[in-house]
Amino acid sequence: RIDVPVLRFNFRGVGRSGGEFSGGPGEQADVRAALDFMAARYPEVEKIWAGGMSFGSWAAMTAAASDSRTTALIGIACPVNTYDYTSVVAAAKPTFLIHGERDELIPVREARRFYGQLSEPKELVVIDGADHLFDGKVSEVGDAIEDLLQDFHG
Repeated sequence: RIDVPVLRFNFRGVGRSGGEFSGGPGEQADVRAALDFMAARYPEVEKIWAGGMSFGSWAAMTAAASDSRTTALIGIACPVNTYDYTSVVAAAKPTFLIHGERDELIPVREARRFYGQLSEPKELVVIDGADHLFDGKVSEVGDAIEDLLQDFHG
């Protein structure tokens, strides 16, 4: 077990969140607001990680790449074949990726190509047999995140 504060939120227009989907700028603003919230709520925390899944990985990682408070990035099923992750590569922050071996939207070779562009420290965890939504494999994603946090944050 690790003891870290976590904030999970819905982007604008998702679930009971107000607003409307904007395709990127608004969702990146949501991430920045979440970072502001966590920094204010937990001022003693020195390591703030930002991450997300699929489109959320792009919004979180690109918004957090330029935020000096963010010390590491986590991307799950990153749509690197659809969205521009140049700012993530340029930020050279510790970056951890989790991808499904059988992701039907983003071939694992694309995730490996992106991984190859990243600076150390970095890690890519490929979940055997997992599709884009990690159907039947969600616990393995959780285990991978916990391992990454323990190894890097510990």
